[in-house]
Amino acid sequence: MTLGPAVDGLIVDSRAMHEDYAVLRGPHTLTLSSSAATPEGTLGAINLRTVSSWKAETDVTMAPSVSYSITARLEVASHGRAVSEITRAVEHAGGVVTALDVNSGNHGKLRVDVTCAATDTAHAESLVAAMAAIPGVSVHKVSDRTFLLHLGGKIEMRSKVPLRNRDDLSMAYTPGVARVSLALAAKPEDARRLTIKRNSVAVVTDGSAVLGLGNVGPYAALPVMEGKAALFKRFANIDAWPICLDTQDTDQIVATVAAISPGFGGINLEDISAPRCFEVERRLRAMLDIPVFHDDQHGTAIVVLAALTNALRVVGKELPDVKIVMSGAGAAGTAVLKLLLIAGAKNVISCDISGAVHQGRPGLNENLAWIAEHTNADAYQGNLAGAVVGADVFIGVSAPNVLAGEDVKSMNHDAIVFALANPDPEVDPDEAREYAAVVATGRSDYPNQINNVLAFPGVFRGLLDAQSTKITDTMLVAAARALADVVPAEELGPDYIVPSVFHPDVAAGVAAAVREAALAEDEAAHLDEE
Repeated sequence: MTLGPAVDGLIVDSRAMHEDYAVLRGPHTLTLSSSAATPEGTLGAINLRTVSSWKAETDVTMAPSVSYSITARLEVASHGRAVSEITRAVEHAGGVVTALDVNSGNHGKLRVDVTCAATDTAHAESLVAAMAAIPGVSVHKVSDRTFLLHLGGKIEMRSKVPLRNRDDLSMAYTPGVARVSLALAAKPEDARRLTIKRNSVAVVTDGSAVLGLGNVGPYAALPVMEGKAALFKRFANIDAWPICLDTQDTDQIVATVAAISPGFGGINLEDISAPRCFEVERRLRAMLDIPVFHDDQHGTAIVVLAALTNALRVVGKELPDVKIVMSGAGAAGTAVLKLLLIAGAKNVISCDISGAVHQGRPGLNENLAWIAEHTNADAYQGNLAGAVVGADVFIGVSAPNVLAGEDVKSMNHDAIVFALANPDPEVDPDEAREYAAVVATGRSDYPNQINNVLAFPGVFRGLLDAQSTKITDTMLVAAARALADVVPAEELGPDYIVPSVFHPDVAAGVAAAVREAALAEDEAAHLDEE
């Protein structure tokens, strides 16, 4: 059977780009091939090849997700069972039909647009093959909905003022704007009042640690930074701008961000690999008069502290009394650790790929040396599995499958497990649930998702509203406590320790707490000066 040309060929791109990450579940026989073209030209052939079932190195099963959804345009024979045969074929192939639109076709046939959710790109191709294998069905177009959403980018700039006539233009631009420029030349501090600086954030990356993809560079980082900017606007009405730098030199990154800082009220560092991210943030904070916030570090830390605060409320334990074991001593792990210590944690062991971090361990860099000095008071020198024995809390910000269910079993009663590696956690969440009282992950298909979107919009909203020149640990703790308190005591439970990102009180509550903390610190600083 020959497929007609795809409307955009995006399923071809999706397959090629994601093949290394695909996790195929169940046997799918793919036997069709076709050319596919975009409006700009032919992209090549869809190779629907025979793929035997294989199992990835993780036992965590991926459910069909809208992030791997496709829309297929079919032409089918017009008879009573036509539509039901399509939905049955998709379901038998392990997919989920999320939308179906039927229109009349030519010569007694129906045109059917079927939207399906799959587990990955290879699975999406198998769903197309399953539908194409139905007698009387012709596949005309197949589009990857995620790629369609990204066509032309996800954000845009719009004017806040009308430009209807010459008068409007003369005030918004020359010659009227020159008067504002002269005023700012005389008094630069008024830039927050008279320009977009008061509500703008730069989302800066060098593409060195993008999501779980690694060092993929600035072009691959751009759609992620666009998404981040969209989240700033959606949840906090902040105008954020993606800044993707084509350099991974620390000095150049610092110099570039410092040079563009006059146009922004805050800097959000994103997806910059450790340990460079520590130096970049430290130097920029010392140089600039606006807040600098590395979300991979501090956003994660805020949400982890908030979630742990509520998880401890569920099991009836206090932060200073519990033994905490952490897996991961990179940017996020270090930031989480520092915020936990500031919030009152006393007994923490941090582990990396070489085992427990302790004083006297050879080869410690500056960051690990700090961790060794401030944790692991008993100088435990073993591995992660040994460290979690008797622990009350496990927090993983590291790599998949570093623990087994039996390791969770060795923890203290009413254990709390935060397995945050994405998409495959440090321990299978279902296995962890057999022994732990509370389990959280970084995934959206399990309860208690630890998601930075819960933190950064509100944090920056509060900073911008307070016109803060810095961000401090006090503000981070205030944000975490405010986020935890969004979940009322009567709703708190093992499967609900953090609110939904769409909860209306999340950004507002975090913003209010950060704003109050920032203003209090500013007032205290003025009193000290007096």
